[in-house]
Amino acid sequence: MKKAVIYGAGNIGRGFIGQLLTMSDYEVAFLDINKEVIGKLSEDRQYPITIVSNDGNREIIVKNVYGIDSSVEENAIKAIFEADIMSTSLGVNVLRFVAKTLAKAIEMRIEANRPPLNILLCENLIDANIYLKNEIFKYLKDETKEVFDKHVGLVEASIGRMVPVLPKKEGDNILRVAVEEFDVLHLDKDGFVGELPEIYNTRLCTPFNLYIQRKLFIHNMCHSVTAYLGAREYEYIWEAIENTDIKYIVEQLGVTSARAIALENGGDALELIDFLNKLLYRFYNKELKDTIARVGKDPIRKLKSIDRITGAYLLAKKHGLDTTFNLIAFAAALIFNKEGDDASKAVSSDYKTLGAKETLKKYTEVEFSDSDCAIIDKYASLIAKNDYKAVIKIAEKERANAIPNK
Repeated sequence: MKKAVIYGAGNIGRGFIGQLLTMSDYEVAFLDINKEVIGKLSEDRQYPITIVSNDGNREIIVKNVYGIDSSVEENAIKAIFEADIMSTSLGVNVLRFVAKTLAKAIEMRIEANRPPLNILLCENLIDANIYLKNEIFKYLKDETKEVFDKHVGLVEASIGRMVPVLPKKEGDNILRVAVEEFDVLHLDKDGFVGELPEIYNTRLCTPFNLYIQRKLFIHNMCHSVTAYLGAREYEYIWEAIENTDIKYIVEQLGVTSARAIALENGGDALELIDFLNKLLYRFYNKELKDTIARVGKDPIRKLKSIDRITGAYLLAKKHGLDTTFNLIAFAAALIFNKEGDDASKAVSSDYKTLGAKETLKKYTEVEFSDSDCAIIDKYASLIAKNDYKAVIKIAEKERANAIPNK
């Protein structure tokens, strides 16, 4: 049986990538530092996934899996050395911490004349391949760097499946993951080295930038803004999107991103808008129980210039599109404040003391005009009162005023 390694045994690793790889006849080794999860994986060699929808739930069992404690570096290196394919699902902030281990395993593979290793980068990060390559290169010999691209494929992935964090229930399997039905994985065809693998329900796409931007600037951006807008009234995403005013704002943001992405990549805006409509329909999944606290968590990261909110705004600006509704996204993010989320408390506190202009400059590295900041302040005060209709009224007036007279 073919061997696969997944670096990261969290919800995406187990709830999405592990399922697809085992369905493709791979034996899957999960590398992680969570000893409880790793121990259970090795003991059971399988785990349950609950696929949830408003029409009812069903369970599948993912088999042919086991765990490896990645804190013991030699164990991780051995697994990577033996792998036929590999994936990461660690989170952007963790990738750099595994670069040294990857470098050691890659050098061993090259010295042993092992076949090329393709690593699927299942991370919410544009140019994750470039980022990880730069991190790995810090630990490689010069002679290895020269032949790296012939032996290693760093393959960007667009993770479309929503996999929320389940509240723990007494007696339930700690490995259980709840997921939505959607299970298509888009991969960068040009990132592979050597023979293309056959993996269940994957789409090999080129050029891939459109799919990365679609995930980040439509899916992730709309998801986050739904959370930020509904944070004071609702607990779950499905509750927020059922508010027709919130849905309208999110939809307008998504359409702007769809147009910008199409202009940037020569894509079809109507196809991207169709993706948006299906996405908003998926947000209605009550059984997914996706919380606003989870989706909105860490606005510091989500406000970065290359991430979902600011990245979508900058791409729209680049192509001369109206960004009136994007300012609503910034306003909602600035006042998001959830217990246990230190990042949200830092952003909302800075907004109260520094104001919109300085807070946005600090977290987005973008200089906003005084007029835009004044409108953001208006939006923020109305969102804080859940007066979405007034927000829409101002936004539509601003958008109408921005249309040049002919």
